[in-house]
Amino acid sequence: MTQRALIAAAAASLLSTMLFATPAVAQEKEKCYGIAEAGKNDCANLAGTHSCAGQSKVSMDAGEWKYVAKGTCAGMKGMTADAAKMKMAEKKS
Repeated sequence: MTQRALIAAAAASLLSTMLFATPAVAQEKEKCYGIAEAGKNDCANLAGTHSCAGQSKVSMDAGEWKYVAKGTCAGMKGMTADAAKMKMAEKKS
């Protein structure tokens, strides 16, 4: 195989890999509140009692969230940030 053919084959291989890998990388995500199990949240909660992943104390707490594929939160019985804030405000009342 000549050097030119080898470079062309490598370039074609790289391009085909990028075409197949792009949809998974580009998949949009959204925060889904109320679905995280204890210790498995993705970051800070709405109450401000912690600011790191893995620090939730209660499963399915309305203030805790996880990233999920966009459009799948409602199917998991999760909430948007606004809905979670409203639910937390109702609990305080």
